[in-house]
Amino acid sequence: MLERLEGALPGMTRWRVPGGRGVDWGALEAGLGTPLPSDFRSLAEAYPVLVIGDFLTVSLPRPGGEESWAAEAGDDEILQDLYEMEDMEDYVPYPQPGGLIAWAESSSGDVFYWRTIPADPDAWTVVVRTDNADWIEFPVGAVGFLAGVYGHTIAVPGMPGAFPGDAPDVQGLSDRVG
Repeated sequence: MLERLEGALPGMTRWRVPGGRGVDWGALEAGLGTPLPSDFRSLAEAYPVLVIGDFLTVSLPRPGGEESWAAEAGDDEILQDLYEMEDMEDYVPYPQPGGLIAWAESSSGDVFYWRTIPADPDAWTVVVRTDNADWIEFPVGAVGFLAGVYGHTIAVPGMPGAFPGDAPDVQGLSDRVG
């Protein structure tokens, strides 16, 4: 699946970390309270945080920052506010059963989540909340979703007209702290 994404976004390969990044998945998943999908784990081992087309930021955990990534993902205040305002259709925030965990966001305010059901994280689907408050679910995982969007086989209604663009620039953000 990662190869399919790299094929759709060949500019991302210059950010690939040879030998992997060394994310402490045990600490991250213990802090979050759930394992994460294997495609996302593969992406996070190979790449730092990615910014695609100066629009979409894929939030990949930084080695040494696993606990903060898990804390942010498990305590999404905006999602909790939407839930309390009953503005989530049939979705709920994590850690409720089937709750949503964010893994990417756009500069326009769109947020990309996993729906944490069924129990097997590799079967989780992607849910997008667009900046105009539409909720759209896609029957693929995060990496498959990105490969489909940037490979032009998945369309996301409500996105800006230029999204996803042809051959968007990909930037990798440093793992260094300070």
